[in-house]
Amino acid sequence: MRVALFVTCLTDTLAPETGIATVRVLERLGHEVEFPAAQTCCGQLHLNTGYHEEARRLARRFVRIFGDAEVVVGPSASCVGTVRDAYPTLAAGDPAFARDVEAVAPRVLELSEFLVDRLRMDDVGATYPHRVTYHPTCHSLRVLRVGDAPRRLLRAVRGLELVELRNAAECCGFGGTFAVKNAETSTAILTDKIRGVLDTEAEVCTALDNSCLLHIGGALSRLRSGVRTAHLAEILAAEAS
Repeated sequence: MRVALFVTCLTDTLAPETGIATVRVLERLGHEVEFPAAQTCCGQLHLNTGYHEEARRLARRFVRIFGDAEVVVGPSASCVGTVRDAYPTLAAGDPAFARDVEAVAPRVLELSEFLVDRLRMDDVGATYPHRVTYHPTCHSLRVLRVGDAPRRLLRAVRGLELVELRNAAECCGFGGTFAVKNAETSTAILTDKIRGVLDTEAEVCTALDNSCLLHIGGALSRLRSGVRTAHLAEILAAEAS
């Protein structure tokens, strides 16, 4: 099918390799990927900090840009969750806008949702010979409820050893602007998460959100732990050399 890539601003500016990996996975499976160049932020940061009118303007833009897409796929549970969970509230009181949101939102899917739930596919032909642990981000767990989809994809990757993370469902402490406004609390939560990651003796920690991976990866780097982070898309795009 023809897939519109919702790259998200964090991926576009700080982790472009994730966007490239997403395209590689989709094209390997035979799909045509288009990148609407006019896309901007979905408005999640604005919502998190109380700027609802600014977020509403961005939501209108998103709906206009992606409204004709057959399916929209994004490598971020938090951004996809914003579209599906928050846009209906932003559109309340405006019938035309609400109808547009109602039409678009169900077609916006996080990558693992698209692969497992829409395509009914676990094995995407990846090879990644590393010991990996998976951190289920808060939006993937509590907003999108992606369930076991990411783990099913990881278990099908050739050479990958998946190690369960202790207290996996606990937040990593990022929470967008929460990490800035409540730095001490954020760091305390992160410390627990890092202890769990190190206990797995994994080489790589993966997740569905680069925001959380930047937070976790920064701590792992400062500790000189040798453990690195990689978005799920990057693992799924990997092939045998």
